Amino acid sequence: MNASALALLGYVVWLLVLLTALIAQRVVVTARTGKPANSYLPDGSDVSPFAQRLCGAHANCIESAPFIVAPLLLALATGHTDVTDPLACVVLAARIAQASVHLWSTSEAAVKLRAVFFIMQAAIAFYWTVALSLRFV
Repeated sequence: MNASALALLGYVVWLLVLLTALIAQRVVVTARTGKPANSYLPDGSDVSPFAQRLCGAHANCIESAPFIVAPLLLALATGHTDVTDPLACVVLAARIAQASVHLWSTSEAAVKLRAVFFIMQAAIAFYWTVALSLRFV
């Protein structure tokens, strides 16, 4: 498996880890408190500060998926993984780091650190998009 395929799989696995944590937390809260399963706020603010951060981290992963996943899929589908392979695992690491910091804290320093990890992902995705586009011009 090349780095692009590994990063794509890793992205999906990380998204599923966050989703599973979110589901597990809500199942536990529902079981312990009797809170109706259809009464949760989408942002998790009605459960706890951690639940709110978990919902935010999960949402951030979904929001970033199009500009991360699309270039990886395009590179894999067209045989141009030489463009994405060198930085694919860096993007995955930055995604996991961003979400982990989000789960850990919302302090000003943590938000700045999350921004650094996000900018890394966006910059790499922009580079990939330009580099792949040039292959087809």
